[in-house]
Amino acid sequence: MTGPTADGSTVEPPRGVLAAAGAGAGAPDDLTVIVLSPHDPMTRGQLRRMAELAREEGVTVRWEEARGGAGAPFRTIGGLAAMLRAARRIVIGDPFSRYVQLLLTMAKARDLIVVDDGTATMEFISQLARGERLERWHRRGSRGPRDLVFAPVSANARRRLTPGQRRRVEVFSSMPVEPPSGVVVTANTFAWTRATFGPPRLTGGTDLVGTSLVETGVVDPERYLEAVTGLAREHGATRYFAHRKESPDKLHRISVEVGLEIVRPDLPLELIARRGPIGRTILSFPSTVVHTLPLALAGTGIKVAVCDVDPAWLTDKASPRAQGFLSGVTGTARDVQRLPYAPASPSQP
Repeated sequence: MTGPTADGSTVEPPRGVLAAAGAGAGAPDDLTVIVLSPHDPMTRGQLRRMAELAREEGVTVRWEEARGGAGAPFRTIGGLAAMLRAARRIVIGDPFSRYVQLLLTMAKARDLIVVDDGTATMEFISQLARGERLERWHRRGSRGPRDLVFAPVSANARRRLTPGQRRRVEVFSSMPVEPPSGVVVTANTFAWTRATFGPPRLTGGTDLVGTSLVETGVVDPERYLEAVTGLAREHGATRYFAHRKESPDKLHRISVEVGLEIVRPDLPLELIARRGPIGRTILSFPSTVVHTLPLALAGTGIKVAVCDVDPAWLTDKASPRAQGFLSGVTGTARDVQRLPYAPASPSQP
């Protein structure tokens, strides 16, 4: 969940997760997973379930209500400071998290590992190679007062995540990345996931995987609904696996107007798909799953297909980098069928 398992595999960690290992790093007894619990109820639920799996693997999990009120950050930072200073190895799940960046300022570890199977890993590696500030790809270039105040912490985190003579940096991911000099990349093959779950029971139908591109302001909601309608009609999809950050209002419209059954997974989709039941075909927009599902479902006969995002779907608030980034996510995916833009729904001219 937050670091390589004994056989060198993992699943995507949600934001705000890090792990600290002491002098005897490597044994589960010496690894503590720290969960910086978010507000979002769906993400919290998935984290709870993933924490259970980690405990079953013999890992110590420490749940921190890091965002539970004005005093919570101070209590969390104060409670973790000694552990972070003593740890010889730090494993983080989201280098863009301001909370994680702040905690990194207290870490003295010479061994830093980023474990992330999200598409943001691709942007993180690119920004690290170019020496740029760490910023999520969907954000526009303007910087508010909070960004300016936090800029020194972010800059320090970037330096800490840059390998040096006395610091080793590793990225453990299934994403296709070209690391800068000195950064070690270890491929996640999802061996633990395949060995632990499945093989899945197949429904014989088609499932559609949702995305939070509307919620992040990248894609227009009406265009997205039209695309979902067109894909469902063209490919006979019956179920819609919701992203944990999709809004209830949008999901209600997809259910009522498109007629898809909404499924809100309590675990990452890679594990849900391995357990089944799952369709013989899985459709997705550009996202993490077009890279991870082919690995997790290898040997099952399940086909993964990805639909490109039409530039006309983008909002005027979308980052100038959005279209290029999304095209890169699709273009670098292996063992997937690439679909054209979603066919027009009946409501379109």
